[in-house]
Amino acid sequence: MNVLLVRPDGIGDEILCLPVASALRRLMPEAKISFLSSAYAAPVLARHPDLASVLSLNGNERFSDVVALFRRGFDVAIFLKPFRRLMAAAFVASVPVRVATGYRWYSLLANRRVYEHRSDFTRHEAAYNLGLLRGVGLEPGEPIRPQLFLTDDERQGAAARLKALPSPCIVVHPGGFSSRQWKLHHYRDLMQRLIKEGYGVVLSGSQAEQDRFRAETGWTGPGKESILDVMGAVTLRQLMAIIGESQVLVSGSTGPAHIAAGLGVRTVSLFDPRRNQSPTRWQPLGQGIVLRPDVPTCEKCIYEACPYWDCLDRISVEDVVSRVRQVTAGSAEMAVVHV
Repeated sequence: MNVLLVRPDGIGDEILCLPVASALRRLMPEAKISFLSSAYAAPVLARHPDLASVLSLNGNERFSDVVALFRRGFDVAIFLKPFRRLMAAAFVASVPVRVATGYRWYSLLANRRVYEHRSDFTRHEAAYNLGLLRGVGLEPGEPIRPQLFLTDDERQGAAARLKALPSPCIVVHPGGFSSRQWKLHHYRDLMQRLIKEGYGVVLSGSQAEQDRFRAETGWTGPGKESILDVMGAVTLRQLMAIIGESQVLVSGSTGPAHIAAGLGVRTVSLFDPRRNQSPTRWQPLGQGIVLRPDVPTCEKCIYEACPYWDCLDRISVEDVVSRVRQVTAGSAEMAVVHV
């Protein structure tokens, strides 16, 4: 059977789909499993042993080109997120089995529908993804931790970059534009505190994130041997390898936290109190700590009108430093801490 897992999305979203590939490989060992990814996130999935191939879309393809992609001999297309245009393309391409959730009007484009509301936020995203395998008659059980894979050369290249830094090495990732953020000057102050305590620090992010970080904090570059600034200077695979050779990653609820978990690296993640950012749904599936401000959960951010508008700023630099100490000291299972 030739199966296509469909979710061209963000890095973290796609990583949390990998338990579906692993469950399929276990339950249908002869299946050929492919993944339809966004062009941006596709490098993260490379070399995964449960995937025969990774296809990608950049979002600018003609509809006819997407239809042609689905006509590459796929027996099953599992829509891990119900993108209407892609479901329509699979319908036009006459993919024999098309699995999707059943509550949208365009769910009629699928011929195997799974009725489970994700809007209740009572389960992890990986568990919701696995639930779609019921559309092909499988009972996959609970999700396992997603795993990502690096080559020896990639690891050796990262180790060479980090060689001059003290150990333990902490990756600080102040980026991410999809969730509310801890103030960037807190990340700057965090790096300075970690250096004083003898840690090595890697500052990571994209070029756009670097521009924003420098503009808001006055950061002009490391100036210290204890910091390696790779913002905008490495590929996604190179960043993965740097994370994989480090001991802890500190970030918001963003893709690199899931990369770290997938590489067995501990995380300290800062989550805002919005319901759609619930750690129950989105926490990394690995070892570490989620810090969440001790304020009521909100349906959506109403900005300055909210009495808890300073919610993330209630998490102090000292709170984060103490949790970095904790996770570097031992193997802590993932826990949510309200501060």
